[in-house]
Amino acid sequence: MTLKSLHLIIFFLLLLSVSCKKEKEDKKISGSTNERPNIVFIIADDVSWSDIGVYGHPNIKTPNLDKLANDGMRFTEAFLTTSSCSPSRTSIISGLYPHNTDAEQLSWPLPEYKNTFVQQLKDAGYWTGLAGKYHMGDPVRDDFDVLLEMQWLDAPIGLDRRLKGDGSGCDEWISLLQQRPKDKPFFTWLASFDAHRPFYDDNSCPKVHDNSDVTLPPYVPNTDLVKKDYSLYYDEIARMDDYIGKVVTELETQGVSDNTLIVFVADNGRAFPRDKTTLYDGGIKTPWIVKWPARIKAGTVNNNLVSSVDIAPTFMNVAGLKPLDEFEGFDFSEMLTDTSKEIRDQIYAEDHFHDYEDYTRAIRTKQFKYVKNFYDDLPDTPSADVNRGRSWQSMIEEYKKGTLTEAQKKCFKKPRDKEELFDIINDPFELNNLASNTDYTEVLDEMRNRMQRTRTKTKDFLPEVRTPDDFFRETGLPTKYRIRPRPSKAEYMKAMGEGRVLVNPDFKE
Repeated sequence: MTLKSLHLIIFFLLLLSVSCKKEKEDKKISGSTNERPNIVFIIADDVSWSDIGVYGHPNIKTPNLDKLANDGMRFTEAFLTTSSCSPSRTSIISGLYPHNTDAEQLSWPLPEYKNTFVQQLKDAGYWTGLAGKYHMGDPVRDDFDVLLEMQWLDAPIGLDRRLKGDGSGCDEWISLLQQRPKDKPFFTWLASFDAHRPFYDDNSCPKVHDNSDVTLPPYVPNTDLVKKDYSLYYDEIARMDDYIGKVVTELETQGVSDNTLIVFVADNGRAFPRDKTTLYDGGIKTPWIVKWPARIKAGTVNNNLVSSVDIAPTFMNVAGLKPLDEFEGFDFSEMLTDTSKEIRDQIYAEDHFHDYEDYTRAIRTKQFKYVKNFYDDLPDTPSADVNRGRSWQSMIEEYKKGTLTEAQKKCFKKPRDKEELFDIINDPFELNNLASNTDYTEVLDEMRNRMQRTRTKTKDFLPEVRTPDDFFRETGLPTKYRIRPRPSKAEYMKAMGEGRVLVNPDFKE
C-alpha cells in the first residue's frame, strides 16, 4: 500500500467519524430515537397547583420542581377528573372518568375487569414499578413488577404514616429506580404521601416555613391557627420537592435522563376547606410539569387544557402502543412539541362520596366554570381529616363569633346553590356566583348543554340510593358505617339489592 493510499483511507475514516458524530448530535437535537422512552410518573398527594414556586407562589421552597419546569414544560390549565384520593388515581391508571371505573368512591378498589395502561406497558416489555402511596385496590397490584408500598396505619380518627421511613412516601423512590433491569425500558409510578394530613408538628418533617411565608386564599380566615396549618403543609411539599431532585439526579447518574419522560401531577388539591373534595379550582386544578430532554424544549409553557384522563392514552402512545379504545381521554403527546396544539375545549370533573356523601359535577373551559350540586341539601363539608385539623377548628370558632366573610361561610351553607357559574378570568377564586345574573344567561345555557352532552356521552348517572356518611360532619368522628378495608362497589351493590346496609360489626357508640 502506498503512502498516498494510506492517507486516503485515513481521510475517509475521519470523514466517516465526523459524519457519524454529526448524525448522533442531530438525532439528539431533533429528539429522534429508535429507543422507547422510559416513563417516570410522579404524583403528589393533596397538593394544589398554586402551591409550587414556579406557579407563582412567592415563598414556598420548591427549587427542584421549579428546575424541572424550567428544564421542560409547565402546563397552566391542567385538571383532574375528581378531587378525591383513590378515585383520582384509579381514573388516571384506567384512562376512565371515575363514574366508569366502578371505583368512584373513596377506597373502592379498581375491579379486576378494568384495564390499566400500566398492564399494557408491562405486556409490551416495559419493567413497571411503584414506590410510595398505592391506594388503588388489590387487583391492580400485579400490574407492577415491583411494588414498594408505603406502610401506614388507617386509624378511625386519623392516619399515622410514620410506621416506616420519614412518612413522606418518597424514601424508596431511588431504591426502586436502582433495582430496575438495565436491558428494558421502564415505567415507575412514584407516589408521595406528602402533603396528606395529618401534619405533624414534630421533627419528622424539616421545618423550613413559618407563618410569615403563608399566603391565604380569601375563603379561609386569616388566623394564626390557619397560617400554622398552611406552613406545615408547605413543609411537606418542600420535603417531597427534595426527593424529586434526588430522582432527577439518579436518572442523570444512570445515563438515561435524555430519553426519560417525567410527568409530575397531584391527585387532588390541598386538604383544606373548600379545596380537596370540591370541584373548585382549589380541588381539581393541578400542577402539571413535563420533562423529556429528547423531545421537549426547555422553559416551555403550555396554556392549553389537559385532563388527568389524558395521561393513559399519552403514555401508551409515547411507548409506541395504540391506546385502548375504551380510554376516555385524549393523547396529548403532540402538545409537548407544539404549544399551539389543542386537544380539548373543556374538562369534566366529578365529586362522589369521600368520607361524606356528595354528588357534584363541573364543566370548566378556559374562561368559565359551571358546577351543578345534585345533592344541594347537603353542606359542602370538607373531608374528615380536614374536619379534625387546625384550619377547620379555627373556622368553626370564627363562625361562632360571626367574623367569617360570606366566602368563608360557604362550607357551612345549607342548602347549597343548585347551580354555580364563575368567570374564572375575572374571579379566579370563584367567589361570585353568576348563575342568577341575567347578563350570563347565554353562557349558563351553553354550560348546561355542555354538561348534559358530556353526561350522556360518558353514561354518567345519578345513583338510586345515597351512601351513608362514614363520619359525623360536626366532629369528624367515625359512624357505624365506616368499614376498613372498605368493601368494593360490587359488595355494596349486592347488599343494597338484598335490602341491607353494610355496617362495621365492631363499632361501638
